[in-house]
Amino acid sequence: MSKATVMEAVRTKYRLLQPLMTERLRRQWAACEAQSLGRGGASLVAQATGLSRTTIWAGQRELRRRADQPQADLAPERVRAPGGGRHLVERDDPTLLAALRDLVESSTRGDPQSPLFWTSKSTRKLAEELSSRSHPVSHQTVAALLSDWGYSLQANRKTKEAAPWPAGRSPGQGLPGQAIGQSHPRGGL
Repeated sequence: MSKATVMEAVRTKYRLLQPLMTERLRRQWAACEAQSLGRGGASLVAQATGLSRTTIWAGQRELRRRADQPQADLAPERVRAPGGGRHLVERDDPTLLAALRDLVESSTRGDPQSPLFWTSKSTRKLAEELSSRSHPVSHQTVAALLSDWGYSLQANRKTKEAAPWPAGRSPGQGLPGQAIGQSHPRGGL
């Protein structure tokens, strides 16, 4: 069989099975295909499926380990080994939460009686400020941390925190030096 024919056969099998496979099964299936093709099989399967060769090699290691030590294999319902994945940023940088709280407290808005708070600073600005203070973090992480603390990521349109009216004036009395009913230069009262 030619290389093009084999590649098309692998590509077809992958397209049909892909919706049914977990990440782990995808790795191990690609490793089986590569082993059955012999020398150069990993590169061919990588080209046909779009998976990286390191992913295929990881699947081959898993299959060898499974054959050598069946008791060390993962439970069928697990896709990754325990402890796999990213660590929480709070665990890697214990002072991050205090630094973020210091930045946010000065710009926190909301009714103290209400459980909902928001900050007037954007998550991107907060992330930039934290990064400049030696806490490299993305704006998505800042948003997730603020959400965990009960902050709304969108401020209310109207707030009750505006400056009070000047002494002795009410909203309908106008400004000093402006006659009641005097129109504004751009129209309106």
